Amino acid sequence: MQKSRNIIKEYREKKKLTQEELSEMIGISNRQLQRIETMESETKLETLRKIIEVLEIKDKDIVELITKK
Repeated sequence: MQKSRNIIKEYREKKKLTQEELSEMIGISNRQLQRIETMESETKLETLRKIIEVLEIKDKDIVELITKK
């Protein structure tokens, strides 16, 4: 079984941001961002929009991100 991509983490690392820095930028706790990155938690649409905007996630990756289960 192929491991699914961690798109948010990939983009965060490309931007050279720590989880703490990104969580501060989007207004959530560091622990909540950890849960989002590991898909342990559902994400509010507004939070997802902020992540996409800050990390400048490409359209094709957005589709993959929102269709993961």
